[in-house]
Formats: sequence, structure tokens, C-alpha cells
Amino acid sequence: MAVKKPQPAADTAKTTLTHVENTLDPIIFPDSRVLLLGSMPSPKSREIGFYFGNPQNRFWRVVATLYGEKPLQSIPEKIDFCKRHHLALCDVLKACDIKGASDASIANPVPHNIGALIQDSSICAIFTLGGTATKFYKRYTEQQTGILARQLPSTSPANARMSVDDLVEEFSIIKKFTNCELTIS
Repeated sequence: MAVKKPQPAADTAKTTLTHVENTLDPIIFPDSRVLLLGSMPSPKSREIGFYFGNPQNRFWRVVATLYGEKPLQSIPEKIDFCKRHHLALCDVLKACDIKGASDASIANPVPHNIGALIQDSSICAIFTLGGTATKFYKRYTEQQTGILARQLPSTSPANARMSVDDLVEEFSIIKKFTNCELTIS
């Protein structure tokens, strides 16, 4: 008679919907010109309390390369980088039910008030990172802000088909908007 080995218990956070509140403060300054919107912070980002906190997420590597800077390590370095390059960061959603970090599982989304967020800034261009952020921006926020968003590829580990070089190429468009002479159409 064969003895069955005990199976490890499934990580319930990855298999069941969990209600999650986005507690990350938006990174925005009065002279921010480009707003980059994710969908919802990953569990790792929520754990460390800052955007794109999963070490496998390539966002910080992509933007540092784009601007010809050394890799960004600390949260203060990343905030300073955003300020110097007139970038703002936020997520489209303030809360939702989600399985782990799976954007595809999002239910009961509650949007951030992006219109109020950018009201006292110089934001002239908005870019969404991935299809889910784009979908929720168009559904809840685009009419409120009056700014069309352009979709950029997700930098998450789930989008492994794109190399860092490919992502840098796609993200290069944001540099054209930091002077607010162009508009997305």
C-alpha cells in the first residue's frame, strides 16, 4: 500500500479573495507633469509601504535606465527621482477584493479620486501601467480628469515576455511629456 505524502496547505491569500485597502500615499508634487498609474499595490508593495516594492517588478530599473541613472535602492532615492523628473505615482484603485497580486481577480473596485489628486499639480499626461489599470482608469477616472491616458506595458513579473530594454523603449515616451508641450490623443 502506497503512503501518500502530506500536501502543503495552499496559501489562502493567493486562492481566495481578500479585501485590500490601498494605504500608499500618492507621490505627487506641484510641478509633477506625468502621472503613472498602476492598478493596485502588490502584497510586497503594501508590506514595504511603497510603489513597485516587489524586487521582481522592473519599474524602478526601467525608469532609472530611461533617465540614465544608477539603480534606485531606497525609498527616499525613489521619491527624489520622481521629483527631479516631474513624475507622479498613484494607483487607480483605493480598495478592492483581490487574490494575492492577481489583477485578473479584482472584484468590488473602489477608485482613487484622481481628479482631486491632480487638481493642484501640473499634470498634463497620464500613463496607465498595464491593461487592468487602463480598464479601471477609463471606467472610473478619465471623464473626471478630462485627460486621456496612454497605456504602457506592465512592469510586473507577470509580464515577463518583455525585456527590460523593450520596456525602456516603450516608456521612453514619458520623457516627451515632462515639458507638457504634447498631449495624448
